[in-house]
Order: sequence, then structure tokens, then C-alpha cells
Amino acid sequence: MCAQLIPLTAARTVSCRGSPRDNEGCPSGKERSCSFGRNHRSSVGDGIDTSGASVRDTARLLLETKLYKRRWVMLLIYSAIVMSNSFMWLQYSIITNVFMRFYSVDAQAIDWLCMIFLLTYCIFIFPAMWTLDSRGMRDAMVVGSALNCIGGWIKTGTAYPDMFALTFFGQFMCAAATPFMMGIPSRLASLWFGPHEVSTACSIGIIGAQMGIGIGFLVPPILVPNVDDMNELAYHIRIMFYISAGMATLIFILVVTVFQEKPEIPPSQAQVQARNIPRDEYSYKASILRLLRNKPFMLLMLSYGLNVGCFYAVSTLLNRMIIEHYPGEEVNAGRIGLTIVIAGMLGSLICGVWLDKTKFYKQTTLVVYLLSLIGMLVYAFTLSLGHLWVVFVTAGVLGFFMTGYLPLGFEYAVELTYPESEGTSSGLLNCSAQIFGIIFTISQGKIIDQWGTLAGNIFLSIFLLIGTIMTGFIRSDLRRQKANLQSQVQPVNKTAADVEEGKSPPEILKEGKL
Repeated sequence: MCAQLIPLTAARTVSCRGSPRDNEGCPSGKERSCSFGRNHRSSVGDGIDTSGASVRDTARLLLETKLYKRRWVMLLIYSAIVMSNSFMWLQYSIITNVFMRFYSVDAQAIDWLCMIFLLTYCIFIFPAMWTLDSRGMRDAMVVGSALNCIGGWIKTGTAYPDMFALTFFGQFMCAAATPFMMGIPSRLASLWFGPHEVSTACSIGIIGAQMGIGIGFLVPPILVPNVDDMNELAYHIRIMFYISAGMATLIFILVVTVFQEKPEIPPSQAQVQARNIPRDEYSYKASILRLLRNKPFMLLMLSYGLNVGCFYAVSTLLNRMIIEHYPGEEVNAGRIGLTIVIAGMLGSLICGVWLDKTKFYKQTTLVVYLLSLIGMLVYAFTLSLGHLWVVFVTAGVLGFFMTGYLPLGFEYAVELTYPESEGTSSGLLNCSAQIFGIIFTISQGKIIDQWGTLAGNIFLSIFLLIGTIMTGFIRSDLRRQKANLQSQVQPVNKTAADVEEGKSPPEILKEGKL
């Protein structure tokens, strides 16, 4: 007897009787149709042979789920590509003063090398979401990693003072890759991981991005020291560009050769139900419209955008804020950024594990949001005290909560919008964050120029307060959790009766009895 669930979206059938299994627990053998129930032929999905099985056993098999060890490989590859892309994002801004002198441009021009990521995301988000929903996660990863690789190699030829326009174009190519990858963590977690580890998996995916940001804070000031000789400076810049392009190429090869869309057997009951929604009944435009009419999700989208937009502004302008109070401390500015990221990685992981254990989505999100506001205020009022160690501590506290919020927002959105595509909900969250990120970065930059860093950071704190209040008004409707619980407690008697009547698995699942 084959112990495998029928994924209804597949377009093939697999031989089960008498065929050995591979090390992933999947049947091998030639394709054929399999019998079900009383000589019922199923031509949809990976077949189940129930010869010799009781009706109750057959009903049980319909809900079988499985976790594959290679899910961690998929998560690692995703973390690597998003890490590379995040490094590309920040490799200019953390040494703003160096690139200003090298390219003979002003600070705002260097800021736009960061903000182009935010603007490009808003432009390409809808084609990227369509690719993720229609073509799948693997195709989105291939497109994203290819663009990131191309942009990296373009930048290797821009280590000359008159090449700012070309380096901007290379950065634009890297930025165009971001929309194809940013919405993947919750999608990958849902497709590959069980119900008690999805939040942790999503957190690890986000940690990949944070690692890239951390490397972007730490490595450029080391690889590109602020030297006076322009030829030597060009040499250091060229080395940094070649290293980042080489890593992007290696990761692109891994994506093409190793990364897979989804496992043969779904990992959770929620995925069992999601796979049984016919593709011809799914409308990308209708899905977006449903999300935009979902009031709890819209509140979350706005509050998420405010929080993450503040994080983008702080990350982009960190060098300017530190140099204003601590001249000549470019390397320590990078280390402070790294402290924010390391603390944020720890916060992301702890928040993800906590969600998997408790499922307290709204309570956790609200508390972390409030602590982000407090952390921002403490950072704002201690930045100018003249003690770098204080800045390290307060920046670490800010990073722990502000970055720890990222997986909470993604996973809360999936809960509020199930069974809509995780890529669509995540994409809209990120689009909101990019828009607010551009607004906050430009506005805070001008405020810092006019009134100093304290006024700029208080400006961000006001919007964090607004986001905290909005989070408190979100109605917590955990749809994915309800789907998992319903599948676990559903009595098998009705299903068994349907099997005896000769109904196929698609018919039973479509009636909502599994």
C-alpha cells in the first residue's frame, strides 16, 4: 500500500504498488493510474493504491503530510541569495563620505544608490508577485538571482571616478532582483515546513537578509579604507565589487542546479487544502482585490510599512548620523550597523520560535512594536552623548526589536489572509515598507541637514507611535491556524462513508470534508 497524499495540482500519476522508495520517501517507477476505493480510477495527482487497505486507512492517507530533510537546503539557498542582494544594497551608504569624494557627487546621490532599491521594488512588485504566483517560487528565485548577478558584474567596471552613472545602473539591476525574492520567506516556509516550524523557518529566511545587511555594514569600511590616493582607492573599490559579483555568481549556480519548488508530499494540513484549490479557479487580480478589502490586513500593511520604513531610513543614514557626532569613525559606524543586525537576527529568531510555540500573533506583534518605539527614543536621545559604547548598546536594543518585528509581520499576514498566496501578502507588505522607506529616508535626511539627528530620529519615533496604535486595532483572525485545527479534528466517519460510495479524493476534498 502506498502511503502518499494525492496532491491535486500535479498533472501526473505515479506507480505505487511494488515500487521501491527513494531516500525521500517518494515512490519511484513508471507512471500509471492508481485505483481508489471501489475500483475508482483517479487521473489527478500522484495516485494512491488502496488495495488491501481498510476504508479508514484510505481516508487517513488522504491527509498524510511529510517533512523532508532537504527543506533546510532550500532555506539555506534562499538565505544565501537574499544575503548577497542585501549586501549590494548597503555597500555604498555605509561609506558615503568615501564614495562622495571618489565620484565627486553629493550625499543625496549616494543615498539614492540605496533608495533605488526601495523605488525599484515599488515598480516591479506586481510583475514579481505575478511570477511568484503563476510561475512559482523557483522561477522567481532564478530571475532574482540572475538580475543580482548581472548587476554585480556591471559594477565591477565602475571603479573609476567618471563611472557614477554606470554604477547606478548596476545598482538598479541588483535592485530589480529584490522584488522577486523579498516575498519568498513565508511562501517557502509554508510550502516546505510543518505547522510548528513555519514561523521559525520564516525568521531564518529573514535572518539571511539581515546577515547581508550586517556584512554590508562591516565589510565595506574594511575593504575600502578612506585613503587619499585615488588610484589606491579605486583598487580597493574594484576588489569589493569583484568579491560581491563572484559570490552572486556562485549563488546563482546553486539556485539553478539545486533549488526546488515544493516537496512531493505537503508538510501541513493547511498546504493539503491549499494544493486542492484548482488553478483555474485562482485569479491573481481577484486575490489582490480580496487582500485590499481585508481590513485587518490593510492595518497590518500600513503599520508594517511604518516600522520597516523607519528601519530602512536608519540603515541608509547611519553613516551620516554617526560621522556627525563622531568624525572619522567610519569603521565604528559599520560596527554599529553590524550590532543592529546581529541583535536583530537574534530578535528575529526568538520571535519566530516564540510564535511557533505560542501562536500569540497579535500580542507578540504589539509588544515588539511598542518596544521598537521605546528603543528608537532611547537611541535618539543618547546618540549625541559622546560615548560610542552607549551608541553600540542603544543601537543593539533598537535592532533587536525593530528587526525582530520583520518575521512577525510576514507570518501574521499569512494568518490573516489564508488561503491567499503568501507571496502576494508578503509582496504588499514589502511594497508598503519601500514606499515609507523612501519617504522617511528623504525626509529624515533633510531634517538632519536642517535641525540635526535628534529631530530626525524623533520624526521617525512619531510614526512608530502611530504604527503601534494601528497594530492595537488589528482584529486577529488566524485563518491558517483554523485550517490546521479543522483538519486535525475532522471526524473520519464522513470521509469513510464517502470513500465507500466511490467518491474520489478530489471530490471529498472539494466538499470540505478533509
